[in-house]
Amino acid sequence: MRTHFAALLLSGAMAVPGSILAAAKFVDAPPLTQVAKSAVAACPAHDVLPLPLITWGGDIATIYANGNQVETARNSLFARSNLKVRLAREDVLSRQLDNYLACRSPFLRGTMGMLGQVAEVTDRDPRTKMVVIYQLTWSAGGDALVVKGNVRRPQELRGKSIALQAYGPHVDYLAKVLRDAGMSLKDVKLRWVKDLTGTQESPRAAFAQADIDAAMVIIPDALALTSGGKVGTGAEDSVKGARILLSTKTANRIISDVYAVRSDFFQAHRPRIESLVRTLMLAEEQLAALVKKKGTPEYRAMISAAAKLLLDSADAVQDTEGMYADANFAGWRGNVAFFGDPKNPRRFDALGTEIDEALVAAGLRTKPTPYAHARWDYNAFKAGLANTAGVEAPRFDAPAVSQVVTRRAQKDQLGEGQLFNFAVQFKPNQNSFLAGQYGKEFDRAINLAATYGGAVITVEGHADPLAYVRTKKQGETELVLSRIRQSAKNLSLTRANAVRDSVVAYAKQKGIRLDPSQFAVVGHGIDRPRNGMCGTDPCAPATEAQWLANMRVEFRIIQVEAEENVFKPN
Repeated sequence: MRTHFAALLLSGAMAVPGSILAAAKFVDAPPLTQVAKSAVAACPAHDVLPLPLITWGGDIATIYANGNQVETARNSLFARSNLKVRLAREDVLSRQLDNYLACRSPFLRGTMGMLGQVAEVTDRDPRTKMVVIYQLTWSAGGDALVVKGNVRRPQELRGKSIALQAYGPHVDYLAKVLRDAGMSLKDVKLRWVKDLTGTQESPRAAFAQADIDAAMVIIPDALALTSGGKVGTGAEDSVKGARILLSTKTANRIISDVYAVRSDFFQAHRPRIESLVRTLMLAEEQLAALVKKKGTPEYRAMISAAAKLLLDSADAVQDTEGMYADANFAGWRGNVAFFGDPKNPRRFDALGTEIDEALVAAGLRTKPTPYAHARWDYNAFKAGLANTAGVEAPRFDAPAVSQVVTRRAQKDQLGEGQLFNFAVQFKPNQNSFLAGQYGKEFDRAINLAATYGGAVITVEGHADPLAYVRTKKQGETELVLSRIRQSAKNLSLTRANAVRDSVVAYAKQKGIRLDPSQFAVVGHGIDRPRNGMCGTDPCAPATEAQWLANMRVEFRIIQVEAEENVFKPN
C-alpha cells in the first residue's frame, strides 16, 4: 500500500465514496522546470537533521531508528549514533522540492522515478544537485496496473488511455512495462490526474470513466476496483470487468525508494550523512527481527507509532503492517548490489537511464541528466550488521511452480497471466546453445528475470513435426507414431533444459546470479507447431521458413500472484 500525494483512507477496506468514482478531473503535466519557481538558499548546519518521510512501508525503519518519535528519542539508534533527527511526513513532491531548494530540509525522499522528475530543477544550481545516499526498498506488492476490457497482456495496451498521477511514482513503472512489451509511452495515451488516491482527481476515479482503459494505482485502490483482486463486478466501488494486469509483487525490481541530499550539504557534513546511512541499515535489520515478535509490547509500540506518523492514526495498525509487507528492504547487501555492482541489471545507473528515457517520452523532462550517488565504502558499514554475507535462499517453491506449470500446460492455459514472451530459434540436430550465438536473447532473459522477480519464467521446448507427418503419411502404426511423439517431447525438454542452463551459466559468467527456482522447463514436442494443428496432428510445414520456425525454445514470463504458495519473497 503506497501513497505519495494523499494520505490513505483509514477504514479497513480503504474505501473511496462512490461519488468520487462518478467523475474525474484531468490536469496537464509540464516539466517541473516550468513549474518550480523557488529560489535556492544556502544551507545552515542543521544540528537537528530535518528528514522527510513519505507514506510507505520503507519509512517505518526510519521511524524505528528515531525511537518511534518525531524528535530523536533517548537510547534510539539515531541517538546512539550521536544524531539528532526531526521527522516530517511530506507526500507532496513539489513541497519537498520547495523545502529542498530553500534548505529547510537538505534531503529528498521518494522513488527514483520521482527524483528523476525534479532532477532538471535541482541540477540548475551546483549546490542543489542531488546525491543519492541510500536505497531503502523496492516496491514488492504496493503498486498495480489495473485494466478493463479485453486487455490481457501489456502488448494490448497500445493506443489505450491510461490514467496516472502527474509527478507521481508510477511513470517509470508504466514505461518499463511498455518497453518490455516493445513499446514506449508514446504508444499510449497518458491522462494525468493530480492525486494518487482518495479524491476524484485520482487514477482510481478516472478509471471508472468509459474512455479510460487502464490506471496506475496503489494496491488498496486496485483491490477495490477489482472486487478484491479478482474481476470487478460493478458493485460497490468496483468497475465491471476490471482486472489487475500486473503489480509490483511480480514486477518487484522497478520502483526503488531512496534518500537523496543536496550536494553542498553532503560535502559539508559527509560524516553525519555516513552515520545516518549506517544507522538506517542497522534499523532495517533490527526492525525485521522485531516484526517476527508480533504481540510483544515493543512491537505494538513500534507499529502504533508508525501508524500515527504515516497514517495519522495509531489505530491504523493493519494498514501499516500491509505497507511494511509490501516493502522489500534493500539493507547492506541490496545497497551494495544497487550502487556498486556494474553487472546488476537493475543497478542505479541502469535505472537512471531507463527513467530518463521514460520521463522525456512522457514530456516530464526535456533532456537526460546524469545521476550521482555517494560512492560509499560499504565495508565501513559492516560493523554490527548481520546480513552482509551468505547465499540467498530460493525465492520460489520449485515443486509448487512445477505443479502450476504442469496444470496449466495440461489445460492449454500457459498463456494465462502471460506478460511477455520471445523465442530462441535453433537449427536441425542442434543440442547446444552458446552465448556467442544467443547473447542478445540471453541478455533479454536476464533483464526480465531481474525486473520481474516475482514472475515465473517458463522455458518451453518445441520440436520439428516434419518427421512425424511424413511417417504418418507412409501409413505407420499408432505405436510407431506415439513413439515419435514421445521422442520429440523428450528432445524438446532436453533442449529447453540446455537453454535454461546456458542462460544461468551465461549470467554467472557476467557476475549475475539468477535464481534457478524462478525457471520452469517444459517440453511440448510437436504439439504446438507455429504453422498450427490439423485436427489432432500438427500440420505439415508448407515452406522451409515454416519448417525452421517450429524449431524453437520459447521464454514466457508469467504472473503467478494468485498462486500464493509459489513465490517466497526475500
